[in-house]
Amino acid sequence: MKNLFKILALVFTGLLVFSCEKDEDQAVVNETSAGKISADKSAIVLNELNANDAVITFTWTKPTFNIAVVPNQKVEFGIKGDGFKKSAAIDFSNDMTSGAITHAAMNAAMFSIGAVPDVVNDIEVRLKTSVGPATFYSNVIAIKVTPYTPNPDLVYPKINVPGAYAGAAGYANWTPANSPNLFSPEKNDKYRGFIFIKDASGDNGKYKFAINQDWPGNKGDDGTNTGKLKADGSDIVPSAAGTFYMKVDWAANTYSAVLANFGIIGDATPTGWNSDTDFVYNPATKTYVINSIALSNTGVFKFRANDDWAMKFQPKDADQTLVSGTAVQSYFSAENTVTGDPAYKVSQAGNYKIELDLHNSAYYKLTITKL
Repeated sequence: MKNLFKILALVFTGLLVFSCEKDEDQAVVNETSAGKISADKSAIVLNELNANDAVITFTWTKPTFNIAVVPNQKVEFGIKGDGFKKSAAIDFSNDMTSGAITHAAMNAAMFSIGAVPDVVNDIEVRLKTSVGPATFYSNVIAIKVTPYTPNPDLVYPKINVPGAYAGAAGYANWTPANSPNLFSPEKNDKYRGFIFIKDASGDNGKYKFAINQDWPGNKGDDGTNTGKLKADGSDIVPSAAGTFYMKVDWAANTYSAVLANFGIIGDATPTGWNSDTDFVYNPATKTYVINSIALSNTGVFKFRANDDWAMKFQPKDADQTLVSGTAVQSYFSAENTVTGDPAYKVSQAGNYKIELDLHNSAYYKLTITKL
């Protein structure tokens, strides 16, 4: 009986120790004083030419807690009035109480939260401190930020399309680091974009897909010519010469290539809605150009592929009047980025040069210049 009591006593003691340890593990982190942040400027204008220079410095007092912790800290940005629902944050090490942010890093943060480039945006800033799953915030300060339009070539993931065709398109043959790219605007391992193949005869138009601007990890056709890829697969042979709209699902190992030769059409053009005036690819500028066309200011125009309406370049959601010499983003209807059926127009009648830059599917660029 004595032995039984001893055993029960040991079990009870063990349970007590275990319970205390669990209570210690589950200690609640409480903030005893909130962090506080300030900035050395209240308004900044970002400049891509100074991308690596500091543009603003934030200084903060760290929050304190009821127990010893090692928190993570970030400076968080959001559009004023949005309540930080869409935010971007820049990390700072735990030993820091101030930090400078460069033009490039600040611009990337503004791009992430949807700030409008080239105009003043009202931005809110706060210190975000995390201790495990718990998050604590400082006061919110206001700054005015004028971002620049980020270079989409540096923002979005891309794969490369090296091939025998590339030299005639203004790049270098079979050179992943100097070839057209397909970009992923959604950053989801699905890539798309345009390439120009001048000559599809023999081996002249062949291509493959590469990544990281190098050959390791390249993919080609799996040998069935059914739009399936495999690592180090066969060279892909185009169906014809011309401009191709390509889509690649890198994870699913699939690809497609559709001819898409563009022209301008509309009642603002000399041939109205009856026929297209075609673009010509310029390998020196890597753009599609109509060197001179008469446009009226009483009609509208669009850009369509293959003399058909399945694929069009248009404004995003409303008719847009273009300004001579000012580039604008254009939208490709086949990518479901266009609402309705809007068109372009000009405010002054005359002869215009039109240039379509399709090298990056994250930012198709249209420029018209009055001659």
